Amino acid sequence: MYDKVLDNDWHIDISFDEDDTHTHATVRARLGDDTMTAVGDAFRNPRDSAQPMIGEEIAAARALLALGTDLLHRASAQIEAATRHPVHLTG
Repeated sequence: MYDKVLDNDWHIDISFDEDDTHTHATVRARLGDDTMTAVGDAFRNPRDSAQPMIGEEIAAARALLALGTDLLHRASAQIEAATRHPVHLTG
């Protein structure tokens, strides 16, 4: 039941698109032959000083959380397909 190949590499790329008050992060995860994508956003209050790195950190964190949720859903579906029983995985 276990994978015979234990040297799977996953590659995560995060790209950003920013303007004066908004940072958008796109996370692309390459999992072997498959790719998953998730997004996250951060908004700066116009009254706050510009701190681009903070916006990138928040947007990236939100995108990674979304990716983690997507991975849990994907694993749940695979377990349900194998066991034919409902599964609810939590983070």
